[in-house]
Amino acid sequence: MATPLGGLAFNVFPTAIGHCALVWREPGVVVGSTLPHDSPQATRDAVATSYPSAREAAPDAPIATAVGEVVALLETGGGDLSGIALDLAAVPEFDRRVYEVVRTVPAGATLTYGEVAARLGAPGAAQAVGQALGRNPFPPIVPCHRVLAAGRQVGGFSAPGGRRTKLRMLEAEGVHLEHPTLFDV
Repeated sequence: MATPLGGLAFNVFPTAIGHCALVWREPGVVVGSTLPHDSPQATRDAVATSYPSAREAAPDAPIATAVGEVVALLETGGGDLSGIALDLAAVPEFDRRVYEVVRTVPAGATLTYGEVAARLGAPGAAQAVGQALGRNPFPPIVPCHRVLAAGRQVGGFSAPGGRRTKLRMLEAEGVHLEHPTLFDV
């Protein structure tokens, strides 16, 4: 199905840790995405909140490929999200620079907010980096889950499930920050 004329389309899909969605305006260019939600309806509700004019549609070929890469990431820590085209027109310049740096962090690796700030040439901007990642319209394509607080602490995470979701995403990539307790086994 084609993108609605002049409008936004979205597709909800299951992953190993919940239902996600990609939102696009033109073939192959993502304008937004969601982190995992517990159900397809919760995902649709999240899309409706951020993109009220978006209509559900079957993905075109590039979007279908992007869906497959997101599924692979959340299932096995694989998937190559670097080739997914993003519409950054509405993204502020600082945020865009943060997202460019974070997209270079490979699966299985992490940076701290301070390290991202240093790579931007703004070593005192760790808090601003965190705020930019909190506004990230492209999770997990822009893998904000790979950015940690100082001392490799998980820090906050605005996704449904919060810190637990971030840990699950990192664990799928082979990053283990917390050791399981008796209650986790």
